[in-house]
Amino acid sequence: MTSPETLIRPEILALKAYDVADSDGMVKLDAMENPYPLPAQMRRELAQHLSQVELNRYPDPTGRKLRALIAQKMNVPAGMEILLGNGSDDLIQIVTLACARPGAALMFPAPSFVMYSMNATLFGMRALRQELREDFTLDRDAFVARVKAEQPALVFIAWPNNPTGVLYPEQDVAAVVRAAPGLVVLDEAYHAFARKSFMPRLAEFPNLVVMRTVSKLGLAGIRLGYLAGRPEWIRELNKVRQAYNVNALTQAAALFVLERLEVLEAQAATIRKEREVLKKGLAQLEGVTAFPSEANFFLVRVPDADRTYEGLKRQGVLVRNLHPGLKGCLRITVGTPGENRILLTALREAL
Repeated sequence: MTSPETLIRPEILALKAYDVADSDGMVKLDAMENPYPLPAQMRRELAQHLSQVELNRYPDPTGRKLRALIAQKMNVPAGMEILLGNGSDDLIQIVTLACARPGAALMFPAPSFVMYSMNATLFGMRALRQELREDFTLDRDAFVARVKAEQPALVFIAWPNNPTGVLYPEQDVAAVVRAAPGLVVLDEAYHAFARKSFMPRLAEFPNLVVMRTVSKLGLAGIRLGYLAGRPEWIRELNKVRQAYNVNALTQAAALFVLERLEVLEAQAATIRKEREVLKKGLAQLEGVTAFPSEANFFLVRVPDADRTYEGLKRQGVLVRNLHPGLKGCLRITVGTPGENRILLTALREAL
């Protein structure tokens, strides 16, 4: 009989779908979201703005106005081009598909964002994990040596890293870019919290592109990512992009909000301050190790991650229980002051 098992590629059958837990009624600290909504008046103005969108028409296929605004607001260097995506996940898929020649390899530090390895599997690339040190820092010499030995077509580096929060030294990342024979994608999803970027250095490296998302800034619901790089890269990657991958409402919302970027930047500053408060609170809990983070979350080691996760969940607090590569660790998003107080109280009870 015809069945999925007879038709679907075996490597797809072996995959586990990306799991998103039900968060209804929970203090939601599992997905690195900005916990602050847009100001009420701004929401009312946005609603009026969106009501003017012509939903009977296809969106601008390349988001010309939005790309121009992003270039201005995000200080994209002159001469670089921008590609828009339905979140950074879409861009990861576009880049991987474009580089997936037979036998080609995709390399990344591990542990890191699961979508890098998942897309390698989806498009038949060899996934090369280069393990981080025990403290989750990057062993530059080992990584560079592996790059030279394996000659990967594609390297992904999350900066800061997800799920560890570590921001590798800039000179180490630059050394990897210089050593790589293929394309290096620097994933700067958390740039607003690290306040460091390779965006100004794009012209320095012919094989570098910088990828970002507006999700962590406070617009996770509209699904928008962007990738900046030299025109010759963007031209080829654009051939892989679905024609209308960023919808009209997303483009209109992003244009409206990014014109008022200072609102999101102020929220990011608040989150950075609260990150320090939460760090101190976690340090006071016996048996808890919170690793240093330059993102809007902490990787936290506890004596029993499964028990602690379930204990938090019973108390209405949702965090992320990580994969076996990070056994004993939870990832906790920085919330509002009130959410963080609830978390610390619940965590003390759940340990």
